[in-house]
Amino acid sequence: MKIQTHNNHNLESLESPINFGDSALGLITTRSFPAIVGTADMMLKSSGVILVGYEKIGSGYCTAVVRGGVADVRLAIDSGAETAKEFGQLISHTVIPRPLPNLEAVLPIGSLLFKLSQGRVSAEFRNKAVGLIETRGFPAMVGACDAMLKAGDVQLTAYETTGAGLCTAIVRGSVSNVAVAVEAGMQEAERIGDLNAVMVIPRALDDLERTLPIATYLIEEKSEPLRLPLAITEKEKELVRLPDFSQLPVPMKEEVKDK
Repeated sequence: MKIQTHNNHNLESLESPINFGDSALGLITTRSFPAIVGTADMMLKSSGVILVGYEKIGSGYCTAVVRGGVADVRLAIDSGAETAKEFGQLISHTVIPRPLPNLEAVLPIGSLLFKLSQGRVSAEFRNKAVGLIETRGFPAMVGACDAMLKAGDVQLTAYETTGAGLCTAIVRGSVSNVAVAVEAGMQEAERIGDLNAVMVIPRALDDLERTLPIATYLIEEKSEPLRLPLAITEKEKELVRLPDFSQLPVPMKEEVKDK
């Protein structure tokens, strides 16, 4: 499948509100979170659409929502459906030209998802590879995370749950490190429990990065490191001198006489 160059106007359009009035709506559903992220990546690279977010309805079912011109959305959904089929994860897909306002207002497929996807992309993760491992069961995911961090120079940035016991760990780093880490994570997940899905995206576009979760501590302002030695401002209290116990009188034991 030929991958076309991503259109830069998507990045510019995210800086200001979008008028979706004369556009199409595209939806595609897979049975795992790594599969929907890989499918979304293909849709963004194949056509000039905007990824406005994901809808997760439980049991692992995840839907990617894209907006754009009718022709662009049709091309994106066709490419995404083909990709999801290759993963063996395609559930359903559709294109809705010019959805009516009532549909936009009630369902979370327009402005709501768009607002959620307007986060800034951290420079730390720009142009980095993304690795996703989905397991059935939390212990297998934690074990996979530990194995990935020890196997490659990657950073664990978040995890996602989609119901039915499915958990997805998300790591970022260079392409080679992510590939090595994911391989190690797969083996550990299979040893502990059930490995459900895996995905490696060599160079995630900014449009895709905006929709991926990032752990809270990674986006909070970092505090100043603790510098040693510490300057002690409180005056030390005087020590209490203890008595010399060797000089204390030793009590005499009374002898008990036999009657």
